[in-house]
Amino acid sequence: RVLVCVVCREEKAVPSTAGMQSTVVTSNLMQHRVAHVQVRIQQITEAIQQRDFPTFGEITMRDSNEMHAVCLGTYPPIAYLNDTSHQIIRSVHSFNSDKGAVRAAYTFDAGPNAVLLCEASDFVEL
Repeated sequence: RVLVCVVCREEKAVPSTAGMQSTVVTSNLMQHRVAHVQVRIQQITEAIQQRDFPTFGEITMRDSNEMHAVCLGTYPPIAYLNDTSHQIIRSVHSFNSDKGAVRAAYTFDAGPNAVLLCEASDFVEL
């Protein structure tokens, strides 16, 4: 299941295309991200094929976190997430901790709005 959490409807201070162009030129973290993309694609493809939501969810969240870390490594730094975004991240990790496994995941594109993912059995509680 997918739940989109729109936390801000305002236009971003740094548009995605301009942000990516700046990131490619100034973020030292970008090279690390690019070097690992093929492995991550293989891992997430296997998790999807095996219907392994915990692995899929962890990879999804780590990838989102790393993308935003790369943005923060841009000069000047680009911060797309806001306080509500960070609260959503904490809430998903708290939910998973309470369940004892990754049962929900989040991802953010270049903005503050979250996309939450879970299996149907956890949707209402999430």
